[in-house]
Amino acid sequence: MGILVVGSVAFDSVETPFGKVEKVLGGSATYFSTSASFFTDVSLVAVVGDDFPREHTEFLMSRNIDLRGLSRNRGETFSWTGRYGYDLNDAQTLETRLNVFETFKPSIPPEYEEAEYLFLANIDPDLQMEVLRQVKKPRIIASDTMNFWISSKNEALQKVIGMVDILIINDAEARQLSHEPNLVKSARTILSLGVKTLIIKRGEYGVLMFTDSTIFAAPAYPLEKVFDPTGAGDTFAGGFMGYLANTGNLSESGIRQAIVFGSVMASFTVEDFSLERLKTLTYPEIEDRYRSFKSMTHFEGLPGED
Repeated sequence: MGILVVGSVAFDSVETPFGKVEKVLGGSATYFSTSASFFTDVSLVAVVGDDFPREHTEFLMSRNIDLRGLSRNRGETFSWTGRYGYDLNDAQTLETRLNVFETFKPSIPPEYEEAEYLFLANIDPDLQMEVLRQVKKPRIIASDTMNFWISSKNEALQKVIGMVDILIINDAEARQLSHEPNLVKSARTILSLGVKTLIIKRGEYGVLMFTDSTIFAAPAYPLEKVFDPTGAGDTFAGGFMGYLANTGNLSESGIRQAIVFGSVMASFTVEDFSLERLKTLTYPEIEDRYRSFKSMTHFEGLPGED
């Protein structure tokens, strides 16, 4: 079995300096599962309302995403409205309507309980803990969170962090969680909570990975046109986890490769609104951009060194 992801499926309304869309497909689990589906099988657990159109479920199924864990409840689907200025690293939330997501209680179908790879997307840490109680022994557990949970449910969040293998958060969240302005010191504090690998997303500045003994940095791919950064972090996580599940290589070098594949997937997502770019993306394009990353970051050793 491939990856199990638990998170949100939503409607997004987004405005950037380059355009505007209303009520398009979004949500953390949506971006993650679509990205990961280029590499492996994905099973999705989330909730939508009875207003969720069939065309969206048909798209997800077209990516061979298992939707047996997607509940359809009476009411409206979770929706988010946001705006970006020219600083696309900073989203301004205009409205959040939880709707059916407010009472979401993830129930893991029996056929998902033995998933080898589990991703806990950005949801209440109490719900993340509920998921952990329902699964058997995943080979890798990764999780995400956000500033709201760091401030409102810090104790519960720290318990979750102590039970996962990989934590994927952005730089502002890392500083908030650790109370450290310096990211290196911040990483050391977060690793002391028990997580084995910390990945810090830095938007257009790339990604940093920390373990107890190593640091790895990968740049963001330089793009001439960026239309919408919504979902880029979840797309990164999907590419990262998807590649790990595909190869089964959990060595240091395998995780570094997975980080670059995650960055590749995020770089495609921002080229259009919602999941439009991922709908037309092909695997040869992914491979070509991975090679571009490798070429862009390669440099020789000192004279006389291999």
